[in-house]
Amino acid sequence: MPAPLAIPATDKTPQVLFDTQAGLLRMEGCSIHENAEAFFQPLMRNVEAYVRNPAPHTAVHIGLTYFNSSSSKYLLDLLKLFDDLNAARPGTVEVVWHYEPDDLDMEEAGEDYRALLDLPVRLEPGTIG
Repeated sequence: MPAPLAIPATDKTPQVLFDTQAGLLRMEGCSIHENAEAFFQPLMRNVEAYVRNPAPHTAVHIGLTYFNSSSSKYLLDLLKLFDDLNAARPGTVEVVWHYEPDDLDMEEAGEDYRALLDLPVRLEPGTIG
């Protein structure tokens, strides 16, 4: 199992906390990277290693206030890794998309990801708690 991963938030990047032992990934903040690949590649490698030997249950909580198009692509790639894990071990992955109640753009983004994936994506108004 890969080591836990913690990436602090900046003005342009979200905070990421991935507790691989507990099977908990939290991403929150703003994702408007100038180089999304440099930000997401370490996370992608960590998740790729994790899905080979996951915890019994995996919870993914995403609460972004805004993200750009390059972040959107990496988010989908990231969620597809969890989608594949859930296909191999049905019912073991839960994705919760958090959004502010009055933020229709982020609510719609969660709906879009839910439509693109086979695993359940629960839309939840409010911040990650």
